[in-house]
Amino acid sequence: MAEEQKAVEEWRKEKDKYFMYDFDSPIPHETRHEFKGLLYYPYDPKFRAKATIKMVKSDEIIQMVTSKDANQPYRKFGYLEFTLDGKQYKLAAYKRAWVHENDPHLFIPFRDATSGKETYGAGRYIDIEESKQYVIDFNMAYNPFCVYNENYSCPIPPRENWLSVEIKAGEKNFK
Repeated sequence: MAEEQKAVEEWRKEKDKYFMYDFDSPIPHETRHEFKGLLYYPYDPKFRAKATIKMVKSDEIIQMVTSKDANQPYRKFGYLEFTLDGKQYKLAAYKRAWVHENDPHLFIPFRDATSGKETYGAGRYIDIEESKQYVIDFNMAYNPFCVYNENYSCPIPPRENWLSVEIKAGEKNFK
């Protein structure tokens, strides 16, 4: 088993434990006893893609619409360009505007051709860190917390991050 696959499988186990037992779990306390774990696609290395970044030279704050029709502020960091099955794609990567500007985390909300069928209809997320070499590992794609609990307000992936390809990797739809 590859090192990347082991890391993904360990992350999934830890996430399930967090959802089952942690006080801050997004699974409502009254239904947590029914929770048996999340559903995932099997790990697939083809959905781990090296990417190049095209930086955006703007500090403009973008208001991303959420599942509760509110807005959350983000700053577009750049576009990650990558190849899957010989085809080129790109996704915008964002920084959370309310977090310190030196925070290295990038937020990539996306939809794909599985959205609303095998995966959550509004889309999924990937988090990566700023780096000299970027890798988008769709095996790490996860659902927003509003999938599990209506009390959360989650950003909806903007139209520019809708992919026409099926990303059969990462977390599947809940229930």
